[in-house]
Amino acid sequence: MTARPSDATTVAHDRVFRHLRSRIMHGDLPPGQALTLRGIAKDYEVSMTPAREAARRLVAEGALTMSNSGRIATPELSNDRIEELAALRALLEVELASRALPRAHMALIERMQTINAVIADAVQRGDAVAYIRTNLEFHRTLYLRAQAPAMLAMAETVWLQMGPTMRSLYGRLRRTEPPQFHRLIIAALKAGDEPGLRLAVRSDVTQGLRMLAG
Repeated sequence: MTARPSDATTVAHDRVFRHLRSRIMHGDLPPGQALTLRGIAKDYEVSMTPAREAARRLVAEGALTMSNSGRIATPELSNDRIEELAALRALLEVELASRALPRAHMALIERMQTINAVIADAVQRGDAVAYIRTNLEFHRTLYLRAQAPAMLAMAETVWLQMGPTMRSLYGRLRRTEPPQFHRLIIAALKAGDEPGLRLAVRSDVTQGLRMLAG
């Protein structure tokens, strides 16, 4: 069976949405990067309709902004907005980590250590996008064990809104090694130390952002 035109449009729209969403979340686009529907359609080799629908969904999620004139861009966050999103990360991710702790087995911990080694490689190469992507993978790997999908979806929406800003932050931090708090997160998981885990996660998700908003 061949797909009906409406089905083909839906498939194209979903592909554009998912790929562009991933690029924004992982800091592939800087803050304030202007986009056009025509440009999106050309990049993904689709018609204007899928490009428009994907952009609308991303605007609704806060991943893109749209002005009254229809100008589309990645968000440029004010200091107050950065503080708000950092506070949200602390609330959501500390709770996710706490819920994940009883289900944290050695295979999970070893997986997180492996991801941390990949983060170290991205730091050595100075690859900001790979760093942000693997850093989020480190956190998502732990939070999936919380079995709290609604809470994780909220956390991912925050990551999405912060993606371009995280790219700016990476450039400012000039990292030479993985985040120090990742080691403390792993140590707390091994020890079954919930207070230590909560503190390490809170510190990890807020320390750099505070510097941006400072």
